[in-house]
Amino acid sequence: MKEILVNLQSRLDEIFTHLHEHAEVSWQEYQTTNFIAKLLKEAGMKPQLFEDMTGLYVDIGKGTPKVGFRTDIDALWQEVDGVFKANHSCGHDGHMTMAIGTALVLKEMEANLAGAVRILFQPAEEKAAGARAFVEKGVIDDLDYLFGVHVRPLKELQDGTYAPALYHGAARLFTGSIIGEEAHGARPELGINAIEVGAAIVDGLQKIWTDPNVSASVKMTQFNAGGTSTNIIPGKATFSIDSRAQTNEVMDAITAGIKRVIASVEVMYGAKVDLQVDANIVAALVNDEAMEHMRNAIIDVVGESACALPVVTPGGEDFHFYTYDRPNLKATMLGLGCGVTPGLHHPDMTFNRERLLTGVKIITKAISRAL
Repeated sequence: MKEILVNLQSRLDEIFTHLHEHAEVSWQEYQTTNFIAKLLKEAGMKPQLFEDMTGLYVDIGKGTPKVGFRTDIDALWQEVDGVFKANHSCGHDGHMTMAIGTALVLKEMEANLAGAVRILFQPAEEKAAGARAFVEKGVIDDLDYLFGVHVRPLKELQDGTYAPALYHGAARLFTGSIIGEEAHGARPELGINAIEVGAAIVDGLQKIWTDPNVSASVKMTQFNAGGTSTNIIPGKATFSIDSRAQTNEVMDAITAGIKRVIASVEVMYGAKVDLQVDANIVAALVNDEAMEHMRNAIIDVVGESACALPVVTPGGEDFHFYTYDRPNLKATMLGLGCGVTPGLHHPDMTFNRERLLTGVKIITKAISRAL
């Protein structure tokens, strides 16, 4: 594999620069999909695209793929230097670069592979929808193993260290509306004040108790009510709730608690409260066997001193829907310690791009071990 990797660093730099400069948001990754497909075709591979959505996958080796590697391909929409734009501030440009690099290396090794590998270029991770779309397409049905990767901030991993697993938390985001009754400010008894109903919901959320040994939080993050007149009691409001938990079981307990709060507030005030789930991300379900393959791959490439412990992080990742929906799938994510600063999702996020080649080496080793 050494000969294959000699000239790969400069190639990865070119690929990363293009992907970084041509970021696209979820479900609109058309140029990204076509760029990756063209690059893979030029390397002698046969990428498979979809007629009804962005994203693609490619198989390398003979037979039915049993080992897979997944990357996300979408970007965030955020303000950068005063202008709103698609921006790869979550590292997906780096993830794609490593996935392409891994595909190029595996293609060169194809004659010596012990089986077939599938590389997945998944859209809409930021919408927590792409993984389930791939599950529904049957893309992972034949896989026994699935690996992923995510760049990590300095507070989690030092530059040049690598973790064999990422234990992301669960996140569930709700939006709701309150329908009360407007009234004159002088006659509050004739109305149902949507602001007071919202305040009662906030108070109720603070009384949801879960396992204290598991990190969790639930809080209202948006609330809008009333107009420009200060003497009208508002009858309508909209709100958002952000809930987080380190395990899926605690997230389910929080969700049940939110529903109890809403039901009791409706009875207390005689208001109607509509609630819906806008986004749902499950917590990591890491397979020990897959994690061991990744741990040994890290040690093979960079040595035991650079192999960190698995990272427990409150952030979310829709990668974990693969194992949530397919419990028999053996999966883990490589945590790439590459000096991410100032932090993930910061508009000026940057990291040490030299670690991308190391990531390719570790991922290729993990895939070879799983095969």
